Amino acid sequence: MAVLEIPSVVLGSSAGEVKMPVIGMGSAPDFTCKADTKEAIVEAIRQGYRHLDTAAAYGSEAALGEAIKEALQLGLVPSRQHLFVTSKLWCTNNHPHLVLPALQNSLRNLQLQYLDLYLIHWPISAKPGKFAFPIGEEDVVPLDLEGVWAAMEECHRLGLTRAIGVSNFSVKKLDDLLSFATLPPAVNQVEMNLAWQQKKLLDYCKSKGIVMTAFSPLRKGASRGPNEAMEGDVVTEIAEARGKSSAQVCLRWLYEQGVTFVPKSYNKERMSQNLQIFDWSLTQDDHKKMSEIKQQRLIQGPTKPQLPDLYDDEI
Repeated sequence: MAVLEIPSVVLGSSAGEVKMPVIGMGSAPDFTCKADTKEAIVEAIRQGYRHLDTAAAYGSEAALGEAIKEALQLGLVPSRQHLFVTSKLWCTNNHPHLVLPALQNSLRNLQLQYLDLYLIHWPISAKPGKFAFPIGEEDVVPLDLEGVWAAMEECHRLGLTRAIGVSNFSVKKLDDLLSFATLPPAVNQVEMNLAWQQKKLLDYCKSKGIVMTAFSPLRKGASRGPNEAMEGDVVTEIAEARGKSSAQVCLRWLYEQGVTFVPKSYNKERMSQNLQIFDWSLTQDDHKKMSEIKQQRLIQGPTKPQLPDLYDDEI
């Protein structure tokens, strides 16, 4: 099978030129067993995926590490350098003195010497200790973002990650971070899809040279009720007119917004379909119709109850 060449973006605020493939394979948690994750990642690499996204909180780092090891043994990629691996710092380790140990633990789980991208998972700090989801309100503590970011920069300086960034940060929180960062965040990974288009945040990130990565690009995951991105009339009509799947239309829209994205599918056929979005385009009329889709945030945050100022009321 010929491996598809996937476009990449250059991460602006890293030492040296770091290229990130625009589409990655997500490995957020669900109720499949670890073996499914490993087999799915090996298949994804076989099909041409080169960006692999995980997090300490997902519980998929070890399976991903085994998959990378197997892919290298099978010769699916020539070397580790041909893969782009992202992981994330969980809230219980969102403390200056715990950042480096947390990254080192992720590297052990992944059986890797370095990450390509390490992200602060949420702009929230929780009491150190056992992982819990959701995080109880009583376990949330003040976040020393300046101290944590200095520790992230140190991880980068030590060569343990080629780039650093954040996830789920609002414009206000990015502004705060940029006010003291020596090395600005290369990426902000956030919920973004046709039913949560994040125009203000995208414009801001573009103006600051921060690459936006969309998670839940097909609005699945913790979805409750109708999937306005995948199953709405607008997307269905455009998909039929273009001879594409609804998922392909959703991902092509993201690509034309200039963002990167990490869909998760462990189905071989859908994995392949998700890569087939680079040789056709949406029309201006398509974009106009898509801009009118009802907007509603899906992911409310990792705490229960939700923190009132987590997203700073941004839309």
